[in-house]
Amino acid sequence: MRSEFLICFLILFSSLLVPSHGHWGLPEKQAALFIFGDSLFDAGNNNYINTTTDFLANFFPYGETFFKYATGRHSDGRLIPDFIAEYAKLPLIPTFLPSTSHEFTFGVNFASAGAGALVETHKGFVIDLKSQLSYFKIVEKALKQKLGDERTKTLLSRAVYLFSIGSNDYIAPLLPNSTVLHSDDSRKQYVAMVIGNLTAAIEEVYEKGGRKFGFVNLCPLGCLPTTKATVPGSTGSCLEDASQLARLHNKALSEVLQELESHLKGFKYANHDFYKSLDERINDPRRFGFEESTACCGSGPLRGISSCGGKRPGLKDYELCEDPDEYLFFDSVHPSEKASKQISGLMWSGTPDVTGPYNLKTLFELK
Repeated sequence: MRSEFLICFLILFSSLLVPSHGHWGLPEKQAALFIFGDSLFDAGNNNYINTTTDFLANFFPYGETFFKYATGRHSDGRLIPDFIAEYAKLPLIPTFLPSTSHEFTFGVNFASAGAGALVETHKGFVIDLKSQLSYFKIVEKALKQKLGDERTKTLLSRAVYLFSIGSNDYIAPLLPNSTVLHSDDSRKQYVAMVIGNLTAAIEEVYEKGGRKFGFVNLCPLGCLPTTKATVPGSTGSCLEDASQLARLHNKALSEVLQELESHLKGFKYANHDFYKSLDERINDPRRFGFEESTACCGSGPLRGISSCGGKRPGLKDYELCEDPDEYLFFDSVHPSEKASKQISGLMWSGTPDVTGPYNLKTLFELK
């Protein structure tokens, strides 16, 4: 897969240098949006890599409510970054792949479904965080060639960098027969490794001029329909081991962001408590306008088996709800468009108890 990427980039690199429109500069107060992460943010990069259906969403019923066709987003419609772009008065941010006919001056989406902060997570089937950073460097070089060093420096320093990463790093080791996380010490060491890779990525973007960062921490991983379905009896109980890992990660993330703010000049961030906001909706869906906190599309208990659209061989039959807006989750893992819109609103203008120390609206306004 890596060789295919390299060939693709060598062939298509020159296309990055040619704008699809005549305009390469941003308005004076406009900030670009660069997106890194996993399926929560992937708007279709995985459509262009050699991967499995587990990490694809380019088939019905994905995309059914908003785009009316499957774009590669793991949702019935838009994702969190799509709404953030709208709030920031930006167009939909293009995916890096296939790297043709894009300006990229409004930003780029590098996210890949199934990706983790660790290179080993789903290796060979996803674009891991390290690879996403390497593609960011390709974009930076292209911008410098077209805009010049100073204008590129301004664009990158004004931009907001959005991250959603880590869930896949923890879900994979919790699969049956895995002994990676069998003790408290091994869990702490593992979390430190994931956070270390994320920290290295943040520092790399900072070195390239990035100053404004947005994060979603990990949701209660044990309370997703797919993990609930693995609990014996499948009565709706959460898988506590998974949620405990998410809490350990979130605590470590909060600490490292505070540390980075203290020693990186100009570093500003918005960290959304996705664990809290999703947990509240899982426990009391009707309070937030949902009839169900289960999945709209899937099979088995809670529709928690990942079969939406025929994802898994041998699981071609799946159930599909009539109205995704009534469901917190669209498939066994991913929020519905309605839920993504609610979460993006909290990220954009939420108070410090849910998104802090800044929210994204404030970050976009900062010069």
